[in-house]
Amino acid sequence: MEGVLTAEQCLQTGLSIARAQEASGAIPWFPGGHVDPWDHVESAMALTVCGLVDEADAAYRWSQRTQRPDGSWPSRYEQGVVTDDSLDVNFCAYIAVGVWHHFAVTRDADFLADLWPTVRRALDFVLRFQRARGEFVWTDADDLDGVDALLTGNASIHHALCCGIAIADHLTQPQPGWELAAVRVAHAVEQHPDAFADKSEYSMDWYYPVLGGALTGAAARAHLAASWDRFVVPGLGARCVDHRPWVTGAETCELVMALVAAGMPERAREQFANMQHLRERDGSYWTGLVYDDGKRWPVECSTWTAGAMVLAADALSATTAGAEVFRADVLRATLLGDRSVTDRVR
Repeated sequence: MEGVLTAEQCLQTGLSIARAQEASGAIPWFPGGHVDPWDHVESAMALTVCGLVDEADAAYRWSQRTQRPDGSWPSRYEQGVVTDDSLDVNFCAYIAVGVWHHFAVTRDADFLADLWPTVRRALDFVLRFQRARGEFVWTDADDLDGVDALLTGNASIHHALCCGIAIADHLTQPQPGWELAAVRVAHAVEQHPDAFADKSEYSMDWYYPVLGGALTGAAARAHLAASWDRFVVPGLGARCVDHRPWVTGAETCELVMALVAAGMPERAREQFANMQHLRERDGSYWTGLVYDDGKRWPVECSTWTAGAMVLAADALSATTAGAEVFRADVLRATLLGDRSVTDRVR
């Protein structure tokens, strides 16, 4: 990324994630911090991009070992101990994205075969939480009609289902139930905004329908343009929440990936450059900046912010085949059965 980030600097960021990794393979938010299954996978994908394949493999083996018999994971661990046993459905789905991404980069067929049962159990579990209209509720309850469906989480689940379908296709293990679920949730995201709890103040609800592949092409570009001024702060990146003077690195980098997927590379490059003010000397990244007083907040360099930065760099530079995992048009083509898509990463 000429003038913005060198390959050596990107590797330095990957190494900052590896330094935080626990002996078990788990990747906490920061050294000594807690682990959640979603951000753990995002950080693992960055390790793969940086060529830290053994460390990435250890992260996925941790996910494999800690999966519960029903296919789920607890929401939070600290030093190997479960400290929040609650369920987040989106957390459970995301393993499919990481596993397909790791295979796309490494072409490790043994890894894909070994992790396939973990992915299959996870996505089969997630399908229990889809309502008749297509949206997924975010957690378990006796009455699913009384539980919120979250737009960001649903867009991410759509992404995970598409990746799971790609894995299944490669292994010739067709999963028509996943294909139907993906079509239904994409329809809900695109056509039924009333199906989701109103979290529109958060930037993730703005860009994630594009990043997760539910919105593509002209519709994706129009969607991103419509709320651009609400969330993007010139020269600094994207706000996390539209009414607060707080820009965050992970949200900005995920926006970068959404912009690449939507065919807006120049805007993506600009935002990628803008968020580099969060970089520390050791290659790690501060989570965010409260820009009206110039203070880092929270006062932590998070592995998942570093991970999002690496994935955004890869999306922009197309250095690895993993970049295509975050291309919405490729994901949708996979969903529609275009065999040439999966051939690209065989």
